[in-house]
Amino acid sequence: MQEDSHTEFKSSFSDAVIESLVAFTNTKGGKVLVGVDNEGNPIKSFTIGGETLQNWVNEVKNKTQPSIIPDAEIITIQGKDVASLYVQEFPIKPVSFKGRYFKRVRNSNHQLSLTEISDLHLKSFNSSWDSYINPEYTVDTLSLDKVRDFVAMCNKDREVRIEDDPLTVLTKFELIKASGVTNACYLLFADHDVFSASMELGRFDTATSIKDSLSIRSNLFTEVEDVINFVRKHINKSYIISGDPQREERWQYPIPAIREIVINMIVHRDYTHYGDSSVKIFNDHIEFFNPGRLPGDISIANLLSGQYISQARNKKIAATFKEAQLIEKYGSGIKRIQEAFADYGLKSPLFENMQHGFQVTVYSAAKLTSEKTSEKTSEKTSEKILLMVTQNPTITIAELAANIRVSNRSIERNIGKLQKEKKLERIGADKGGFWQVL
Repeated sequence: MQEDSHTEFKSSFSDAVIESLVAFTNTKGGKVLVGVDNEGNPIKSFTIGGETLQNWVNEVKNKTQPSIIPDAEIITIQGKDVASLYVQEFPIKPVSFKGRYFKRVRNSNHQLSLTEISDLHLKSFNSSWDSYINPEYTVDTLSLDKVRDFVAMCNKDREVRIEDDPLTVLTKFELIKASGVTNACYLLFADHDVFSASMELGRFDTATSIKDSLSIRSNLFTEVEDVINFVRKHINKSYIISGDPQREERWQYPIPAIREIVINMIVHRDYTHYGDSSVKIFNDHIEFFNPGRLPGDISIANLLSGQYISQARNKKIAATFKEAQLIEKYGSGIKRIQEAFADYGLKSPLFENMQHGFQVTVYSAAKLTSEKTSEKTSEKTSEKILLMVTQNPTITIAELAANIRVSNRSIERNIGKLQKEKKLERIGADKGGFWQVL
């Protein structure tokens, strides 16, 4: 037996026991065994009187706010009586001990920051900061034209269209209420600069040498396009000649993945923090930094493996972006980003918690391929495809990509070229069909 995220050992009852119980109530619950050493072995000199447990329970109740009442019982370990004090996760958080707040992380207690205290309180009521009314904002501070633009995004390719006027739309989405304008509504549809959403953009030659910079304070929907346009301005673009009348553009980075990163930044940013978001573009990589670390119960490993439940820091902003069809599915963005870079033949992005926020770093190839090299590479790939298809007419695109060591997208592009040149034909459906070299 050992200490973990749900178990704590104490040799005697003290304020430290209450601190641990509070930490457990603010996380997933747990128990404190009193009368054992650090290894969980019973202490010979420890005794429990007739009123001991009840006195401890009363002390816990009186020193916590909201008051918690642990389940207390005597258990036997190695033939010796010890006390077990157990608490469940408390429904209304956070619970404090002498005005201080704690959470359980692995086998130790950590004091909560002001931001963590606020977040826990909001989560207790299934709410978030952006859903609260801000008395500084009124309907007059909003742009109804921007609301109409939002409605147009919602209605794109949808059978059931939104036909309401802008104010009715905001009311139905609970972005404005009888008592006023929510923080989310202001960030999304403000008619002037939004300083609380400031983002600093820069193009760097080195860490200390900057070529171009831009500060943007747009509303959140406009901010997405502002950032993408700045990135496009400062990254390279090449062309791939595939035999088609029009050359294919290839940016230094997959733009759809860059857009996904930017949207994640905007939706999940901690807007209560004084720091700004930033995008730093270097010759061979880009750093996207955002105030607001990952939630404490989600690790980087969880994030990359997809083994986590998506938690929107700003529920109203996230829901509005989803209605505008800018978010496909909660929690699936990281996977799409990774797949896009893999298909592009680039190194997987680096995701990391750092300082008071979260950073994504994306990397490009050492050099962009020239048009001539791209054309030759395409020809070699086409030759390999024809050879492999001749040997195995039922081979799949994924198998071709794995054998030739290029992306699925490259295989699909070359097959399209071969089909247009009447060198290759698909017989039958995608499943059950086969390739025929002409």
